[in-house]
Amino acid sequence: MSTFDISETLAPNSDQLDAIELVAGPRIFIIANVAKGSAEQPVDIHFANFPRPWRPSKGMRRVLANCWGVDASQWATRAVELFFDPEVTFGKDKPGGTRISRLSHIDKPVRTPLLVARGKSAVFVVDPLPRADILRAEWVGATPERRAEIEAEMAGGASA
Repeated sequence: MSTFDISETLAPNSDQLDAIELVAGPRIFIIANVAKGSAEQPVDIHFANFPRPWRPSKGMRRVLANCWGVDASQWATRAVELFFDPEVTFGKDKPGGTRISRLSHIDKPVRTPLLVARGKSAVFVVDPLPRADILRAEWVGATPERRAEIEAEMAGGASA
């Protein structure tokens, strides 16, 4: 019996990636470009393998800047694994939110101190994202030509 993945039918009617879309598990995204957003949401990260942008929180922007630097024009083609964190608070509510678990272009875990509540800080740790995992994520939406390239690289032993 063939599978029928309903993931795309669960997407909210939104103009951005919503945390709820990650409840089923973490997903790897390939960055196509980063653009200036609005005053409320100042950064739009557009993905090559997802139709809507991610608008990271200030904390996640701090993590990206700490790991990759502040020049977001250099982030294209890099990969980020995002997950739903049910512990994320917004004011007095706890709706959950989007967090980074792994990133490409880092060679060891990176620790970033973040302010998690007024007067309370914590260290947020991001792990390296292996090349093989990035290739598997990229393969899903790739053209037949790119799939052949990915398969060749995987056969050659992509690991980091």
